[in-house]
Amino acid sequence: MTRNVWLTVAVVTLAWAGSVQAQGLERGAQEGADRGGMIAGPLGAVVGGAVGAAVGTANGILGIDRRARFRVYALGERRPSFAYAGPVRVGTVLPDDGVVYYDVPTEFALPNYNYTVVNDHPVLVDPRTRRVVEVID
Repeated sequence: MTRNVWLTVAVVTLAWAGSVQAQGLERGAQEGADRGGMIAGPLGAVVGGAVGAAVGTANGILGIDRRARFRVYALGERRPSFAYAGPVRVGTVLPDDGVVYYDVPTEFALPNYNYTVVNDHPVLVDPRTRRVVEVID
């Protein structure tokens, strides 16, 4: 019975992880699976991957250690803030016109993202879709 429960958890976790493509999730899942596998073998890898994915998602794309540094950088650049009507959160798609996007400095190692400032908050944006992927508070 216990083996079936773990197998179900593993399948659901892998399906869920595969459907979400956030960089923090992927990095967290991989690190968790590696550590869990070293400690407890294949079962540890499954559990560690699930826990790591949750932690990685909570930390966002930048992670806890780089969030504050990026916020200081972005606000220090004194970029104009785009006024957006409504709440700005992960998943918000910014309009085609009026928003200026900036390159993320190489020190943050995020070549697939741009940033801008919306309602006085720096945000990371996927430039292909204009979708906010992280709000830097």
